[in-house]
Amino acid sequence: MLKYILKRLLVSIPTIIGITFITFIIMRLAPGDPVQAMSGGMAVKYSKVAHDKFMKYYGFDQPLIVQYGIWVGKMVVLDFGDSLMEKRPVLEIVAEKLPVTLYLNILEIILIFSIAVPVGIRSAVRRDKLFDKATGVLFFILYSLFVPWVAIFLITVFSIKLNLFPISGIASEGAEMLPFFSQVGDVLWHSFLPVIVMSYSGLAFLTGITRGSMLEVLGQEYIMTAKAKGLPQKMVLNKHALSNALIPLITIFGAILPTLISGSVIIEEVFQIDGMGRLFFRAVTSRDWFVIMGLTTISAILTMIGLLISDILYAMVDPRIKYE
Repeated sequence: MLKYILKRLLVSIPTIIGITFITFIIMRLAPGDPVQAMSGGMAVKYSKVAHDKFMKYYGFDQPLIVQYGIWVGKMVVLDFGDSLMEKRPVLEIVAEKLPVTLYLNILEIILIFSIAVPVGIRSAVRRDKLFDKATGVLFFILYSLFVPWVAIFLITVFSIKLNLFPISGIASEGAEMLPFFSQVGDVLWHSFLPVIVMSYSGLAFLTGITRGSMLEVLGQEYIMTAKAKGLPQKMVLNKHALSNALIPLITIFGAILPTLISGSVIIEEVFQIDGMGRLFFRAVTSRDWFVIMGLTTISAILTMIGLLISDILYAMVDPRIKYE
């Protein structure tokens, strides 16, 4: 397996380079002045001497291919440059924002899989029954709802009118002075609405995938044979059907890692949560090129890791799949 993992990592290198190169070229060819971007979009006037000095300092006066080569050389040693807005290393900023986004996404994944898998399996087993039809309608409605609208609706009802949950942020002001378990409770209190908004669409989607996959497996001949032998339904589901039905879910799980950044953009901006998604949104709107390139590279690496994890889990669930 180690040989397989190393082979996949080597194959991933050209893909990551290609993604970063395309992103780099798009960013550099986009309209705008990087020196003006450093002013935060404000109408700051630089003299030509100061302008040229900044361009030379950041290497923007070099040909594009030279700029990219310099950036890749630094990226290899995990130096993504300094943020044009915050004047700090990109890696340092990411290290500050990443824990918040990871925390929210871990809660989202746990919530989605803990509900979607059993509900999807039950819907498949009770096909066309009341439970199946009711959950089908409910999750179809949930999947159709527009995320920003849902976020604003929940904030209006539960935060403003009922005052049950905070409007924004991931913790109360001064929460660090509270006892440990009070801090945990405060963070969970702030996280409730954001996690609900992050989860409902994925929950509806994964439930449908689980149901469809389970129905397909239950229609196979070996399942019919197991039932004909008089095996208990629980044994048929757990031992014979579930492992094969899990394969599409593994694909989805492997695709979750790269969405840690992109999937949190809207939620973190609406709820004013200072994580990776909000960082990416601010970087794009302020043309903070080094932050955008750093986050794009991290997202590409997460994609490769997610696909690798999927392949490994495939072999664990289905022994017929071998590493090559």
